[in-house]
Amino acid sequence: MTGTMTGTMNLLVVGLNHRTASVTLRERVAFSSEELADALPALRSAVGLRELAILSTCNRTEAIAVGDTLDPDAVIQWISNYHQLPVDELVNTTYIHRGAEAVHHTMTVACGMDSMVLGEPQIFGQFKDCFNLARMHHTIGPELDNLAQTTNRVAKRVRTETGIGENTVSIASTSVTLAQQLFTDIGKCNVLLIGAGETIELVATHLQNAGIHNLVIANRTLANAQALAETFGGKAIDLGAIPRQLIETDILISSTGSQLPILGKGAVERALKSRRHKPIFMVDLAVPRDIEPEVSELRDVYLYSIDDLQSIIVENLEQRQTSAAEAARIIDEAVMEFVANYRALDAVDTLRRFRQRHDALREEELTRALQRLAAGESAEDVLTNLARQLTNKIVHVPTIEIKKAGSDGRQDLLNAIEQVFQLQDSTDNTHSGPSGGPSSRHRET
Repeated sequence: MTGTMTGTMNLLVVGLNHRTASVTLRERVAFSSEELADALPALRSAVGLRELAILSTCNRTEAIAVGDTLDPDAVIQWISNYHQLPVDELVNTTYIHRGAEAVHHTMTVACGMDSMVLGEPQIFGQFKDCFNLARMHHTIGPELDNLAQTTNRVAKRVRTETGIGENTVSIASTSVTLAQQLFTDIGKCNVLLIGAGETIELVATHLQNAGIHNLVIANRTLANAQALAETFGGKAIDLGAIPRQLIETDILISSTGSQLPILGKGAVERALKSRRHKPIFMVDLAVPRDIEPEVSELRDVYLYSIDDLQSIIVENLEQRQTSAAEAARIIDEAVMEFVANYRALDAVDTLRRFRQRHDALREEELTRALQRLAAGESAEDVLTNLARQLTNKIVHVPTIEIKKAGSDGRQDLLNAIEQVFQLQDSTDNTHSGPSGGPSSRHRET
Protein backbone atom coordinates (compact mmCIF):
# COMPACT_ATOMS: atom_id res chain seq x y z
CA MET A 1 0.00 0.00 0.00
CA THR A 2 1.33 3.39 -0.89
CA GLY A 3 1.86 5.75 2.00
CA THR A 4 1.27 5.13 5.70
CA MET A 5 -2.20 5.15 7.12
CA THR A 6 -3.38 4.52 10.66
CA GLY A 7 -7.05 4.01 11.39
CA THR A 8 -8.85 4.27 14.70
CA MET A 9 -10.97 1.18 14.09
CA ASN A 10 -10.36 -1.78 16.38
CA LEU A 11 -9.89 -4.24 13.53
CA LEU A 12 -7.49 -7.17 13.59
CA VAL A 13 -6.49 -9.83 11.06
CA VAL A 14 -4.51 -12.85 12.26
CA GLY A 15 -3.68 -15.51 9.70
CA LEU A 16 -1.31 -17.65 7.71
CA ASN A 17 -1.20 -18.39 4.00
CA HIS A 18 0.69 -20.16 1.22
CA ARG A 19 3.57 -17.72 1.56
CA THR A 20 4.09 -18.22 5.28
CA ALA A 21 3.10 -21.84 5.92
CA SER A 22 3.49 -25.21 4.24
CA VAL A 23 0.51 -27.13 2.93
CA THR A 24 1.00 -29.60 5.80
CA LEU A 25 0.47 -26.86 8.38
CA ARG A 26 -2.30 -25.15 6.41
CA GLU A 27 -4.33 -28.33 6.23
CA ARG A 28 -4.01 -28.79 9.99
CA VAL A 29 -5.17 -25.23 10.67
CA ALA A 30 -8.04 -25.25 8.16
CA PHE A 31 -11.65 -25.06 9.43
CA SER A 32 -14.47 -26.90 7.70
CA SER A 33 -17.91 -25.27 7.49
CA GLU A 34 -19.13 -27.66 10.17
CA GLU A 35 -16.25 -26.74 12.50
CA LEU A 36 -16.90 -23.03 12.03
CA ALA A 37 -20.39 -23.44 13.50
CA ASP A 38 -18.71 -24.05 16.88
CA ALA A 39 -15.39 -22.26 16.33
CA LEU A 40 -16.82 -18.82 15.48
CA PRO A 41 -18.81 -18.26 18.70
CA ALA A 42 -16.20 -20.09 20.79
CA LEU A 43 -13.27 -17.95 19.62
CA ARG A 44 -15.28 -14.74 19.87
CA SER A 45 -16.28 -15.55 23.45
CA ALA A 46 -12.88 -16.86 24.58
CA VAL A 47 -10.92 -13.81 23.37
CA GLY A 48 -13.60 -11.21 24.16
CA LEU A 49 -14.31 -10.07 20.60
CA ARG A 50 -17.33 -8.07 19.48
CA GLU A 51 -17.34 -9.43 15.93
CA LEU A 52 -15.56 -12.27 14.14
CA ALA A 53 -15.33 -13.93 10.72
CA ILE A 54 -12.97 -16.74 9.73
CA LEU A 55 -11.77 -17.17 6.15
CA SER A 56 -10.45 -20.70 5.61
CA THR A 57 -9.42 -21.91 2.14
CA CYS A 58 -6.78 -24.18 0.65
CA ASN A 59 -4.28 -21.34 0.74
CA ARG A 60 -5.09 -19.45 3.93
CA THR A 61 -6.81 -19.37 7.29
CA GLU A 62 -7.51 -15.91 8.72
CA ALA A 63 -9.44 -14.58 11.70
CA ILE A 64 -10.95 -11.15 10.98
CA ALA A 65 -11.96 -9.59 14.28
CA VAL A 66 -13.35 -6.43 15.87
CA GLY A 67 -13.10 -5.72 19.58
CA ASP A 68 -12.41 -3.12 22.23
CA THR A 69 -9.18 -4.89 23.16
CA LEU A 70 -7.53 -7.08 20.54
CA ASP A 71 -4.89 -9.61 21.56
CA PRO A 72 -3.44 -11.47 18.55
CA ASP A 73 -1.48 -13.77 20.86
CA ALA A 74 -4.73 -14.91 22.46
CA VAL A 75 -6.20 -15.64 19.03
CA ILE A 76 -3.13 -17.66 18.03
CA GLN A 77 -3.21 -19.55 21.35
CA TRP A 78 -6.89 -20.41 20.88
CA ILE A 79 -6.30 -21.72 17.34
CA SER A 80 -3.33 -23.71 18.66
CA ASN A 81 -5.50 -25.30 21.35
CA TYR A 82 -8.40 -25.95 18.97
CA HIS A 83 -6.27 -27.76 16.40
CA GLN A 84 -3.89 -29.25 18.99
CA LEU A 85 -0.81 -27.67 17.45
CA PRO A 86 2.36 -26.35 19.09
CA VAL A 87 1.81 -22.64 19.54
CA ASP A 88 5.39 -21.86 18.44
CA GLU A 89 4.68 -23.45 15.07
CA LEU A 90 1.82 -21.01 14.54
CA VAL A 91 3.63 -17.95 15.89
CA ASN A 92 6.46 -18.44 13.41
CA THR A 93 4.11 -18.62 10.41
CA THR A 94 1.41 -16.10 11.36
CA TYR A 95 0.97 -12.52 10.17
CA ILE A 96 -0.89 -9.77 12.02
CA HIS A 97 -2.57 -6.67 10.55
CA ARG A 98 -4.37 -3.94 12.46
CA GLY A 99 -6.61 -0.98 11.60
CA ALA A 100 -6.19 0.41 8.10
CA GLU A 101 -3.58 -2.22 7.25
CA ALA A 102 -6.13 -4.90 8.10
CA VAL A 103 -8.65 -3.22 5.78
CA HIS A 104 -6.04 -3.09 3.01
CA HIS A 105 -5.12 -6.76 3.50
CA THR A 106 -8.77 -7.86 3.46
CA MET A 107 -9.49 -6.00 0.23
CA THR A 108 -6.28 -7.30 -1.34
CA VAL A 109 -7.26 -10.88 -0.50
CA ALA A 110 -10.82 -10.52 -1.81
CA CYS A 111 -9.55 -9.09 -5.11
CA GLY A 112 -7.26 -12.10 -5.66
CA MET A 113 -4.15 -9.97 -5.26
CA ASP A 114 -2.73 -12.13 -2.47
CA SER A 115 -3.56 -15.50 -4.04
CA MET A 116 -1.17 -18.17 -5.21
CA VAL A 117 -2.50 -17.40 -8.67
CA LEU A 118 -2.66 -13.63 -9.08
CA GLY A 119 -6.21 -12.52 -9.79
CA GLU A 120 -7.87 -15.90 -9.26
CA PRO A 121 -11.66 -15.42 -9.06
CA GLN A 122 -12.51 -18.20 -6.57
CA ILE A 123 -11.32 -16.29 -3.53
CA PHE A 124 -14.02 -13.65 -4.02
CA GLY A 125 -16.73 -16.27 -3.57
CA GLN A 126 -14.89 -17.80 -0.61
CA PHE A 127 -14.60 -14.35 0.95
CA LYS A 128 -18.36 -13.80 0.67
CA ASP A 129 -19.04 -17.28 2.05
CA CYS A 130 -16.95 -16.63 5.15
CA PHE A 131 -18.97 -13.53 6.04
CA ASN A 132 -22.24 -15.31 5.27
CA LEU A 133 -21.22 -18.06 7.70
CA ALA A 134 -20.44 -15.43 10.33
CA ARG A 135 -23.91 -13.94 9.82
CA MET A 136 -25.47 -17.38 10.06
CA HIS A 137 -23.77 -18.00 13.40
CA HIS A 138 -24.38 -14.45 14.69
CA THR A 139 -20.73 -13.43 15.11
CA ILE A 140 -20.82 -10.50 12.72
CA GLY A 141 -21.95 -6.97 13.53
CA PRO A 142 -22.15 -3.55 11.89
CA GLU A 143 -18.39 -2.99 11.56
CA LEU A 144 -17.51 -6.26 9.84
CA ASP A 145 -20.70 -6.05 7.81
CA ASN A 146 -19.59 -2.63 6.56
CA LEU A 147 -16.13 -4.01 5.77
CA ALA A 148 -17.63 -6.95 3.88
CA GLN A 149 -20.03 -4.82 1.83
CA THR A 150 -17.34 -2.26 0.98
CA THR A 151 -14.85 -4.97 0.05
CA ASN A 152 -17.42 -6.65 -2.20
CA ARG A 153 -17.88 -3.40 -4.10
CA VAL A 154 -14.14 -2.88 -4.43
CA ALA A 155 -13.57 -6.43 -5.69
CA LYS A 156 -16.31 -6.03 -8.31
CA ARG A 157 -14.80 -2.73 -9.41
CA VAL A 158 -11.35 -4.29 -9.74
CA ARG A 159 -12.80 -7.10 -11.87
CA THR A 160 -14.68 -4.62 -14.05
CA GLU A 161 -12.06 -1.90 -14.51
CA THR A 162 -8.82 -3.90 -14.72
CA GLY A 163 -7.63 -6.89 -16.70
CA ILE A 164 -6.90 -8.86 -13.54
CA GLY A 165 -9.68 -11.30 -14.35
CA GLU A 166 -8.76 -11.79 -18.01
CA ASN A 167 -6.92 -14.96 -19.02
CA THR A 168 -6.74 -15.92 -15.38
CA VAL A 169 -4.60 -18.94 -14.56
CA SER A 170 -6.36 -20.65 -11.68
CA ILE A 171 -5.30 -23.70 -9.74
CA ALA A 172 -7.84 -25.67 -11.78
CA SER A 173 -6.52 -24.53 -15.16
CA THR A 174 -2.93 -24.96 -14.02
CA SER A 175 -3.64 -28.60 -13.18
CA VAL A 176 -4.83 -29.19 -16.73
CA THR A 177 -1.89 -27.24 -18.18
CA LEU A 178 0.53 -29.49 -16.30
CA ALA A 179 -1.27 -32.61 -17.54
CA GLN A 180 -1.00 -31.33 -21.10
CA GLN A 181 2.73 -30.97 -20.64
CA LEU A 182 3.03 -34.60 -19.50
CA PHE A 183 0.76 -36.27 -22.05
CA THR A 184 1.29 -36.00 -25.81
CA ASP A 185 -2.43 -36.27 -26.55
CA ILE A 186 -4.45 -35.45 -23.46
CA GLY A 187 -7.67 -36.03 -25.37
CA LYS A 188 -7.06 -39.80 -25.28
CA CYS A 189 -6.55 -39.91 -21.51
CA ASN A 190 -9.04 -41.37 -19.04
CA VAL A 191 -9.73 -38.87 -16.27
CA LEU A 192 -11.04 -39.45 -12.74
CA LEU A 193 -12.19 -36.43 -10.74
CA ILE A 194 -12.87 -36.86 -7.02
CA GLY A 195 -15.32 -34.35 -5.55
CA ALA A 196 -18.25 -32.40 -6.96
CA GLY A 197 -17.66 -28.86 -5.74
CA GLU A 198 -16.77 -25.63 -7.47
CA THR A 199 -13.08 -26.49 -7.93
CA ILE A 200 -13.82 -29.84 -9.58
CA GLU A 201 -16.41 -28.17 -11.80
CA LEU A 202 -13.74 -25.69 -12.92
CA VAL A 203 -11.29 -28.53 -13.53
CA ALA A 204 -13.89 -30.38 -15.60
CA THR A 205 -14.52 -27.24 -17.66
CA HIS A 206 -10.81 -26.85 -18.45
CA LEU A 207 -10.49 -30.55 -19.23
CA GLN A 208 -13.42 -30.38 -21.62
CA ASN A 209 -11.85 -27.37 -23.34
CA ALA A 210 -8.62 -29.36 -23.61
CA GLY A 211 -10.40 -32.15 -25.49
CA ILE A 212 -11.02 -34.73 -22.74
CA HIS A 213 -13.84 -37.16 -23.60
CA ASN A 214 -13.46 -39.95 -21.05
CA LEU A 215 -14.43 -38.37 -17.73
CA VAL A 216 -15.50 -40.06 -14.49
CA ILE A 217 -16.57 -38.15 -11.37
CA ALA A 218 -16.51 -39.78 -7.93
CA ASN A 219 -18.18 -38.28 -4.89
CA ARG A 220 -19.42 -39.33 -1.47
CA THR A 221 -22.93 -38.25 -2.50
CA LEU A 222 -23.57 -40.06 -5.76
CA ALA A 223 -26.42 -37.75 -6.79
CA ASN A 224 -24.05 -34.77 -6.79
CA ALA A 225 -21.55 -36.66 -8.91
CA GLN A 226 -24.29 -37.65 -11.35
CA ALA A 227 -25.51 -34.05 -11.70
CA LEU A 228 -22.01 -32.82 -12.48
CA ALA A 229 -21.20 -35.75 -14.76
CA GLU A 230 -24.30 -35.08 -16.84
CA THR A 231 -23.10 -31.52 -17.44
CA PHE A 232 -19.84 -32.75 -18.96
CA GLY A 233 -21.04 -35.96 -20.58
CA GLY A 234 -19.20 -38.10 -18.06
CA LYS A 235 -19.90 -41.02 -15.75
CA ALA A 236 -20.55 -40.93 -11.99
CA ILE A 237 -19.39 -43.35 -9.30
CA ASP A 238 -19.30 -43.38 -5.51
CA LEU A 239 -16.09 -43.29 -3.48
CA GLY A 240 -16.14 -47.07 -2.95
CA ALA A 241 -15.65 -47.64 -6.68
CA ILE A 242 -12.46 -45.57 -6.88
CA PRO A 243 -9.96 -48.49 -6.50
CA ARG A 244 -11.51 -50.29 -9.49
CA GLN A 245 -11.76 -47.11 -11.56
CA LEU A 246 -8.15 -46.26 -10.77
CA ILE A 247 -6.97 -49.14 -12.92
CA GLU A 248 -8.34 -47.33 -16.00
CA THR A 249 -7.26 -43.84 -14.92
CA ASP A 250 -4.47 -41.80 -16.51
CA ILE A 251 -5.23 -38.48 -14.84
CA LEU A 252 -6.68 -38.09 -11.34
CA ILE A 253 -7.54 -34.71 -9.81
CA SER A 254 -9.11 -34.52 -6.38
CA SER A 255 -10.70 -31.72 -4.34
CA THR A 256 -13.08 -32.67 -1.53
CA GLY A 257 -13.83 -31.38 1.94
CA SER A 258 -12.90 -34.64 3.59
CA GLN A 259 -10.96 -34.41 6.83
CA LEU A 260 -9.22 -37.75 6.12
CA PRO A 261 -7.39 -39.03 3.00
CA ILE A 262 -9.64 -40.69 0.45
CA LEU A 263 -6.90 -42.45 -1.49
CA GLY A 264 -4.09 -44.39 0.20
CA LYS A 265 -0.78 -45.75 -0.97
CA GLY A 266 -1.96 -49.38 -0.93
CA ALA A 267 -4.89 -48.81 -3.27
CA VAL A 268 -2.71 -46.92 -5.75
CA GLU A 269 0.01 -49.58 -5.60
CA ARG A 270 -2.49 -52.32 -6.45
CA ALA A 271 -3.90 -50.29 -9.34
CA LEU A 272 -0.40 -49.74 -10.77
CA LYS A 273 0.25 -53.48 -10.80
CA SER A 274 -2.97 -54.05 -12.74
CA ARG A 275 -1.97 -51.26 -15.14
CA ARG A 276 1.40 -52.97 -15.67
CA HIS A 277 2.95 -49.85 -14.15
CA LYS A 278 1.54 -47.48 -16.74
CA PRO A 279 1.99 -44.01 -15.08
CA ILE A 280 -0.78 -42.07 -13.39
CA PHE A 281 -0.74 -38.27 -13.12
CA MET A 282 -2.36 -37.04 -9.90
CA VAL A 283 -3.15 -33.59 -8.53
CA ASP A 284 -4.40 -33.16 -4.96
CA LEU A 285 -6.10 -29.77 -4.63
CA ALA A 286 -7.62 -30.45 -1.22
CA VAL A 287 -6.66 -29.08 2.18
CA PRO A 288 -6.56 -31.35 4.17
CA ARG A 289 -5.12 -33.61 1.47
CA ASP A 290 -7.27 -36.27 -0.21
CA ILE A 291 -4.28 -38.37 -1.29
CA GLU A 292 -1.77 -39.75 1.21
CA PRO A 293 1.60 -37.99 0.66
CA GLU A 294 3.27 -41.44 0.65
CA VAL A 295 1.68 -42.09 -2.75
CA SER A 296 4.39 -39.85 -4.23
CA GLU A 297 6.94 -42.52 -3.26
CA LEU A 298 5.53 -44.88 -5.91
CA ARG A 299 7.68 -44.96 -9.02
CA ASP A 300 4.91 -44.71 -11.60
CA VAL A 301 2.94 -41.91 -9.96
CA TYR A 302 3.38 -38.20 -10.61
CA LEU A 303 1.65 -36.59 -7.61
CA TYR A 304 1.37 -32.81 -7.25
CA SER A 305 -0.07 -30.85 -4.33
CA ILE A 306 -1.38 -27.31 -4.70
CA ASP A 307 1.98 -26.02 -3.47
CA ASP A 308 3.75 -27.91 -6.24
CA LEU A 309 1.67 -26.09 -8.85
CA GLN A 310 2.98 -22.67 -7.92
CA SER A 311 6.19 -23.09 -9.90
CA ILE A 312 4.31 -23.44 -13.20
CA ILE A 313 1.91 -20.54 -12.69
CA VAL A 314 3.74 -18.12 -14.96
CA GLU A 315 1.48 -17.63 -17.99
CA ASN A 316 0.08 -14.15 -18.56
CA LEU A 317 2.14 -12.88 -15.64
CA GLU A 318 3.19 -9.57 -17.21
CA GLN A 319 -0.36 -8.68 -18.16
CA ARG A 320 -1.61 -9.54 -14.71
CA GLN A 321 1.16 -7.52 -13.06
CA THR A 322 0.12 -4.46 -15.08
CA SER A 323 -3.48 -5.04 -14.09
CA ALA A 324 -2.36 -5.62 -10.51
CA ALA A 325 -0.81 -2.15 -10.37
CA GLU A 326 -4.13 -0.60 -11.40
CA ALA A 327 -6.00 -2.83 -8.96
CA ALA A 328 -3.62 -1.75 -6.18
CA ARG A 329 -4.44 1.90 -6.92
CA ILE A 330 -8.17 1.17 -6.67
CA ILE A 331 -7.65 -0.66 -3.38
CA ASP A 332 -5.53 2.17 -1.94
CA GLU A 333 -8.25 4.69 -2.80
CA ALA A 334 -10.91 2.45 -1.29
CA VAL A 335 -8.94 1.99 1.94
CA MET A 336 -8.43 5.74 2.34
CA GLU A 337 -12.14 6.33 1.77
CA PHE A 338 -13.07 3.55 4.21
CA VAL A 339 -10.77 4.95 6.91
CA ALA A 340 -12.05 8.50 6.33
CA ASN A 341 -15.65 7.32 6.64
CA TYR A 342 -14.78 5.41 9.79
CA ARG A 343 -13.11 8.45 11.32
CA ALA A 344 -16.16 10.51 10.34
CA LEU A 345 -18.26 8.18 12.49
CA ASP A 346 -16.06 9.15 15.45
CA ALA A 347 -16.71 12.82 14.62
CA VAL A 348 -20.46 12.20 14.46
CA ASP A 349 -20.38 10.63 17.91
CA THR A 350 -18.32 13.53 19.28
CA LEU A 351 -20.73 16.04 17.74
CA ARG A 352 -23.69 14.20 19.26
CA ARG A 353 -22.18 14.36 22.74
CA PHE A 354 -21.11 18.00 22.17
CA ARG A 355 -24.66 18.96 21.27
CA GLN A 356 -26.20 16.94 24.10
CA ARG A 357 -23.98 18.70 26.65
CA HIS A 358 -24.94 22.17 25.43
CA ASP A 359 -28.59 21.27 25.01
CA ALA A 360 -28.57 20.27 28.69
CA LEU A 361 -27.01 23.60 29.67
CA ARG A 362 -29.58 25.46 27.60
CA GLU A 363 -32.53 23.60 29.14
CA GLU A 364 -31.18 24.17 32.65
CA GLU A 365 -30.83 27.91 32.19
CA LEU A 366 -34.08 28.20 30.23
CA THR A 367 -35.98 26.51 33.05
CA ARG A 368 -34.53 28.99 35.57
CA ALA A 369 -35.36 31.92 33.27
CA LEU A 370 -38.98 30.81 32.89
CA GLN A 371 -39.30 30.42 36.65
CA ARG A 372 -38.01 33.99 37.15
CA LEU A 373 -40.44 35.30 34.55
CA ALA A 374 -43.27 33.50 36.28
CA ALA A 375 -42.17 35.12 39.54
CA GLY A 376 -42.68 38.57 37.97
CA GLU A 377 -39.12 39.65 37.18
CA SER A 378 -38.70 41.91 34.17
CA ALA A 379 -38.12 40.21 30.84
CA GLU A 380 -35.05 42.37 30.17
CA ASP A 381 -33.36 41.34 33.44
CA VAL A 382 -34.23 37.69 32.89
CA LEU A 383 -32.92 37.62 29.31
CA THR A 384 -29.74 39.47 30.26
CA ASN A 385 -29.06 37.03 33.06
CA LEU A 386 -29.91 34.06 30.81
CA ALA A 387 -27.38 35.18 28.20
CA ARG A 388 -24.70 35.84 30.82
CA GLN A 389 -25.18 32.54 32.68
CA LEU A 390 -25.34 30.49 29.50
CA THR A 391 -22.17 32.07 28.15
CA ASN A 392 -20.34 31.55 31.46
CA LYS A 393 -21.26 27.88 31.59
CA ILE A 394 -20.34 27.25 27.95
CA VAL A 395 -16.90 28.85 28.21
CA HIS A 396 -16.02 27.69 31.75
CA VAL A 397 -14.45 24.31 30.96
CA PRO A 398 -12.82 25.45 27.66
CA THR A 399 -11.30 28.41 29.51
CA ILE A 400 -9.66 26.11 32.05
CA GLU A 401 -8.37 23.80 29.29
CA ILE A 402 -7.02 26.72 27.20
CA LYS A 403 -5.09 28.05 30.20
CA LYS A 404 -3.72 24.58 30.87
CA ALA A 405 -2.72 24.16 27.20
CA GLY A 406 -0.86 27.45 27.39
CA SER A 407 1.03 26.52 30.55
CA ASP A 408 1.87 23.09 29.06
CA GLY A 409 3.15 24.61 25.83
CA ARG A 410 0.47 22.80 23.80
CA GLN A 411 0.53 25.13 20.79
CA ASP A 412 -1.06 22.37 18.68
CA LEU A 413 -4.11 22.38 20.92
CA LEU A 414 -4.27 26.19 20.94
CA ASN A 415 -4.07 26.23 17.14
CA ALA A 416 -6.88 23.67 16.96
CA ILE A 417 -9.05 25.81 19.23
CA GLU A 418 -8.31 28.85 17.06
CA GLN A 419 -9.43 26.92 13.99
CA VAL A 420 -12.51 25.25 15.48
CA PHE A 421 -13.91 28.47 16.96
CA GLN A 422 -12.52 30.77 14.23
CA LEU A 423 -10.97 33.00 16.89
CA GLN A 424 -8.74 34.82 14.42
CA ASP A 425 -11.82 35.99 12.55
CA SER A 426 -13.45 36.99 15.83
CA THR A 427 -10.40 39.00 16.86
CA ASP A 428 -10.36 40.83 13.54
CA ASN A 429 -14.05 41.62 13.83
CA THR A 430 -13.66 43.14 17.29
CA HIS A 431 -11.21 45.72 15.93
CA SER A 432 -12.97 46.82 12.81
CA GLY A 433 -16.56 47.36 11.90
CA PRO A 434 -18.15 46.75 8.51
CA SER A 435 -16.46 49.81 6.99
CA GLY A 436 -13.06 49.13 8.47
CA GLY A 437 -13.44 51.73 11.27
CA PRO A 438 -13.65 51.17 15.01
CA SER A 439 -15.92 48.33 16.01
CA SER A 440 -19.22 48.95 17.74
CA ARG A 441 -17.81 47.49 20.97
CA HIS A 442 -15.01 50.04 20.96
CA ARG A 443 -17.38 52.89 20.13
CA GLU A 444 -19.56 51.97 23.11
CA THR A 445 -16.49 51.97 25.30
